Amino acid sequence: MKRRKFRKRESKSIKRSEISGSETVLEKIKEKTPWIFGNKIRKPKIKFPSISMGRRISVPSPSKTLLLIIIYVVLFVLQMGAIYIVYRDTISLGATEGGEPIFLYPSISDQFIIEGIVASLLFLIGSLGFILLYQASKYVYNRSTVLKILVIGFVFILVAFIILQIMLSIKTASFREFLSDLIAQY
Repeated sequence: MKRRKFRKRESKSIKRSEISGSETVLEKIKEKTPWIFGNKIRKPKIKFPSISMGRRISVPSPSKTLLLIIIYVVLFVLQMGAIYIVYRDTISLGATEGGEPIFLYPSISDQFIIEGIVASLLFLIGSLGFILLYQASKYVYNRSTVLKILVIGFVFILVAFIILQIMLSIKTASFREFLSDLIAQY
């Protein structure tokens, strides 16, 4: 076996200024505004004192899933209109003069308790659809799983959007006008 001799390559030293993007922000500002900083500028060296309180109590941190559930519960309560319900002392369900139940208050400025709960549930279903769309990106290599999750996510989003739009149109009486026009045509 022959041994090959390797020559050491002569390394050309590269200056920092030759490399694009190697300047710090301070160097860039210094070049453009020499009258502000002058020729000599240094970063201050600050040492912060270390404060120790003796023994530390180790508290386990909650998982991300638990935090997400807590956030969704708080959002559900706020979107339901809990503050509005407490402040305005609303009724849970209404009725017409004939005694038929009304689930949606006929005005935009007021609501029944059941209406707030249903709207909040629909918001949660829609946001769950967006979470499913995000989760589908984790199964990129398993096409059938991705398609199932994507379809379920899109269905959740569309159902929540359509029902919320119908609820809003009923409250604004445009839906009633649309139905009466539709019935009058046929």
